[in-house]
Amino acid sequence: MTHDDAELDSLVRKRIRALRMAQGWSLEELAGRAGVSQSTLSRIENGRRRLALDQLVTLARALDTSLDQLVETAPDDVVISPLIDGARGQMRWPVKADPGMTVIRQRITDPPPDNPSRMRAHPGREWLVVLSGTALLMLGHRRFRIETNQAAEFPTMLPHAIGAEGGPCEVLGIFDRDARRGHQRDGTGKDAGGGSEDSRT
Repeated sequence: MTHDDAELDSLVRKRIRALRMAQGWSLEELAGRAGVSQSTLSRIENGRRRLALDQLVTLARALDTSLDQLVETAPDDVVISPLIDGARGQMRWPVKADPGMTVIRQRITDPPPDNPSRMRAHPGREWLVVLSGTALLMLGHRRFRIETNQAAEFPTMLPHAIGAEGGPCEVLGIFDRDARRGHQRDGTGKDAGGGSEDSRT
């Protein structure tokens, strides 16, 4: 067994045990769910039994994960540098695991629009956290005050807009594929925070 193979072997065994513990299951309980003996599972976790592909598939299913996730290793490019748009006050990171998802850090200076016609609705979901300052989220007919370190998650089929209260705020937003497309199609070229959006992404 090569060094890399040995590392992966050890990682998979630790991962099986960690996933079992996270579920609060004993060896006996996971063994029962996977259809293997308790002693076999114990030897798998402790490295005293060779890992067999069929057993890994069964254990992955019992642990509510996939074989790919069970044997996944960290890629070389773990650290991602942001794309910086100084003119729009944005930093943007693509999410490699889901190319349709984008993370955007944005400074917001304007309050949310008073005119409901300027609120947007489109398929998708958005999640945001306020890094500094206070943000106001308009969602349908409701208004939510989001303080520093508070977060919000909402379906974007509800008309929505976000702005600052009492001075500038910084927001980190996560847009799924549909939400991102919804903002790209918006004729104003702005995202939910009222800041300019780069239509090239």
